[in-house]
Formats: sequence, C-alpha cells, structure tokens
Amino acid sequence: MVEKNLKFYRLRSRLTKKELALRVGVSPMAITHYENGDRKPDIDMLHKLAEALGVRIADFLAVRSGQHQYVHCEYRRNNALSKNDREMVCESVEEYFDRFFQVVDVLGGEVLPAYPETRCVKTSRNAEQAAGLLRTHLGFAEEGPIPNLIGAMENKGIPLYLCEMDNAHFSGMNGTIDGRPYIVLNTCMTPERQRSTLVHELAHIFCLFPDDMDEDEAESFATAISGAFLCPAKDLLRELGPRRTHITSDMDMVAQEYGVSMLLLIKRANILGIINDSLYKQFKIEASKRGWRKHEPSRIAAETASLFEMLTIRAVSEDEISQQRGAELLGVSYDDFDSMLHAREDQ
Repeated sequence: MVEKNLKFYRLRSRLTKKELALRVGVSPMAITHYENGDRKPDIDMLHKLAEALGVRIADFLAVRSGQHQYVHCEYRRNNALSKNDREMVCESVEEYFDRFFQVVDVLGGEVLPAYPETRCVKTSRNAEQAAGLLRTHLGFAEEGPIPNLIGAMENKGIPLYLCEMDNAHFSGMNGTIDGRPYIVLNTCMTPERQRSTLVHELAHIFCLFPDDMDEDEAESFATAISGAFLCPAKDLLRELGPRRTHITSDMDMVAQEYGVSMLLLIKRANILGIINDSLYKQFKIEASKRGWRKHEPSRIAAETASLFEMLTIRAVSEDEISQQRGAELLGVSYDDFDSMLHAREDQ
C-alpha cells in the first residue's frame, strides 16, 4: 500500500515527482518506481519521504483495500484542471472511499440504502420538465425548498465526499464505486454553490440526455436542470409574483429559503419572465462590481456529510472495530473521535 499512499500524499502536497525527488535526494524515476510499486523504499527513504510530505511513516503503511472498482466521470469546472489536480482529486476520492467502505464491509453492505436507478430519467431539451422528473425520481415533492440536500442524498444511498480544494476551476464531480454512484463537492465553494453543483451532478447521474446533445450542451443543460430543481417555476411565481420591476430585499430572503445564490435566483426569475432582460443585465453588472460573480456572500449554513462518521461510530459501539481504528479510518485523533462518541451518546 506504500505506493498508492505515497502518490496520494505527494499529490495532496501539490508536488511533482521531480520536486519530491529533489527534497529526498533521488531521481524522479525513483519516485515513479516507488509509486508504481516496482521498487520499495527502505526505512531511511520512508523517513525522508514522510518528512518531505509532512506525514508519518504509518500513513504510508495504512491499509488500502484495492478491491473496489472506481469509475471517475464528470468534472464540473470553469476551465480544464491540470493533470496533477485531476490526479489529486481522483487519488483523494479513492483514499477516502477506501476508508469509508472498510467500515461498510465490517457492518455489512446492507447498511447502505439501495440507490435509485441511474441513467433512466428521460429528458427532452426542457429543463423545467427534466427537473420535475428528477425530483420525482429521487422521491422529492414537485415543489418547495429542499433543506439538507447532502443528508437527503446520503439517505438515498449516494455517498458524498466533501473535499477542500483551493481551486476555482473545480466545483465537483461524480463517478461510481462498484457501480454505486458517488459525488464529490469542493467545500471551498459557498454552500449555495455546493448545492447547485450537487444537483448538477445528480442530473448527470440520473438523466438520459438527448442523443444529439453534445458535451458542452449537456453541461449547460445539467446546470439549467439544477436551477429548476432547486427553484421550481411554480415556487418562484408564487414567491415573487408574475412580474418584478425592481430587485428587492425580499428576493434575498427567497434565495436563503431555497438555499441558492442571488445570482441563481435572479437568473431563474429572468428565465421565467418575472424580470426582464434589462433588469437582469443591471443586476449582473452590480453583482460584478461587488465581486459576486466570483464569490457571492453565503446566506446559509454549510451542509455536512455525516454518513461516514455515523457508520464508524456504530462499528465502534457494536465492538466491530476498536476506538483507535475508528479514529484512524476517519482520519482524526483519538481524542477527537472520543469527543464524537460522547456527542452522539448525548443526542
């Protein structure tokens, strides 16, 4: 397991093979051999690698199952990620879910709910209709805000990995683990952006797009579905009325209620004809001046993925694994895990 863990920690440290090689006094080819498993670093080299990457030798030796089949699918991005960043995301996903499924395997695979059938929601090019069908397929009402969307997806058997990646080019991605869909969200994005990205990825996972739709059109369509899913047309017409001539403070409250950004709410209002193109353009100009196009202030609390923690605590409580092992799997200290246990007991 040294090879996979070494690559993971190198990518997490944003070091190239050449940069790491310089730090530990070997050739880049030696690092390649270590990461491919063609050569094993001796104990002295493990010490140097651990120091260079800011980890413990034990971190290199942590068990990775290697038994799961990963398929990494769509990235939601503004521009293409670098090769190193793409590798880092994929390695992080596999490292996280290797730990996650060790707990699942201990408790028995049935602890995860059956997930809804994928790639079965047939769509035309009507985003409003597609969003309604997607809501129905996932068991949500056709109207109304959806709070705690991350928790709702975990309850439907779709595990999520919330990673911290300080890269504006990466919002999220989806893929499968042994056929089960997963979703990754970048926590450096605002909670509203994370919710929009989550539904964007759900559209890719569950919807069948028209055969004549190219990749760029599919990305735009998934984004349109996300907006209509989070802010259904009937809801906005009821909340905002059929026509607005000004952007008012109550619209900010509606955005908060539905867990979306003002940029998305106003865009939806324009699409539905509630505000005209001129007012929409004025809003976008003002939003750009405020810096909202890059980072609009959040109005809601961040949602969290709690399934991994809950299952790990259950495994410890049922004496399936030790408390120390539970802490290792969650990647936290023994004391922090002990606090998690007591917090759950007090609930």
